[in-house]
Amino acid sequence: MDNNRNQNNPKPVKGRPQKKDELKDSYRVNEKITAKEVRLVGDNVEQGVYSIYDARAIAEEQELDLVEISPNAAPPVCRVIDFQKFLYQQKKRAKEQKAKAAKVEIKEIRFGPQTDDHDYNFKLKHAIEFLKEGAKVKAYVFFKGRSILFKEQGEVLLLRFVNDLEEYGKLEQMPRLEGKRMIIMLSPKKQK
Repeated sequence: MDNNRNQNNPKPVKGRPQKKDELKDSYRVNEKITAKEVRLVGDNVEQGVYSIYDARAIAEEQELDLVEISPNAAPPVCRVIDFQKFLYQQKKRAKEQKAKAAKVEIKEIRFGPQTDDHDYNFKLKHAIEFLKEGAKVKAYVFFKGRSILFKEQGEVLLLRFVNDLEEYGKLEQMPRLEGKRMIIMLSPKKQK
């Protein structure tokens, strides 16, 4: 008996709902459209303003769905299309937009409070390459044990680093201490 109850009325799964359902639920389709009049668009349809009954009849006649694509317009805009095809197109468009979005990469460079010149120059060369590639650079001085006493030395080192990278990147934030690290962020300058 308990098993039957679970099949008919399953408990909601905790967490975020699936994306598929979110996309499906974000559009009103056919009988769920509540407006009295709609602006109709789509293939094989004469565009214009129709009563909701006429619009549904046109969609049924073509064996397609009436999908509300712009609910805030006056009157709401509906498209005559197969709803599954419409969802597929929306997912595809969202995926393309996500791929085109700029992905900012953050590269980290670690110093000790008493880094010598050779190591400093080596890391500086890498930071220049990272900034030229368009990545942000997060540089930090890591203080181990009692080396926290050399905070000023670490700050001077980071400010020197920023000064040496002035033509390649700009400072986003001044050096600040977070736990045992003193951190700065540099973002690349726009290439001309």
